[in-house]
Amino acid sequence: MSRTKSILTEAKQIDTAVELIKLGARLQVLESETDLSYERLLRLYKEVAGKSPSKGQLPFSTDWFMTWQPNIHASLFLNIHEYLNKVAELDEIDTVIKAYKLYMEQVSAQGLEPQLSVTRAWRLVKFVDNGMLTMTKCSKCGGHYVTHPHEIARHYVCGLCNPPARAGKGRNAGAIRLPSAQDCMVD
Repeated sequence: MSRTKSILTEAKQIDTAVELIKLGARLQVLESETDLSYERLLRLYKEVAGKSPSKGQLPFSTDWFMTWQPNIHASLFLNIHEYLNKVAELDEIDTVIKAYKLYMEQVSAQGLEPQLSVTRAWRLVKFVDNGMLTMTKCSKCGGHYVTHPHEIARHYVCGLCNPPARAGKGRNAGAIRLPSAQDCMVD
């Protein structure tokens, strides 16, 4: 019985690793979320992705999530993640995978470029779990956004309600296009 369980567990871990590789996860995420050996994950990565995994450290700073567009995307992902946590009984990594796929669907449906990689999404969940980031309700729109835990919640205004002055102005603004005054005018 325990041998069957370990085979099922290994098969599940391989499925999880394959899914993460297809979504573009870094090798360190696979190592953290499975019990598979480094060598096995490396072979699996090369087989699934057709290339060697990227090298280098994982994102380690919370600052990236506080910048304007990444914050909006991270907040969208985290709201989906939190909803799935409440309504579905999934392993944590399965929640991250499903939430990331839903995030990608939403971004694609709006014709936007994704700002969040699956590795950053996974890291975001780890930052929240460790109390390094949290969600704060916007005092204007009522949406919940990724913030530092010491943010003054009562007066918090999100980046959608109060975008930075240059938001959406650059040629490579890409992720979000704010309406101009002409777009809002009625003939």
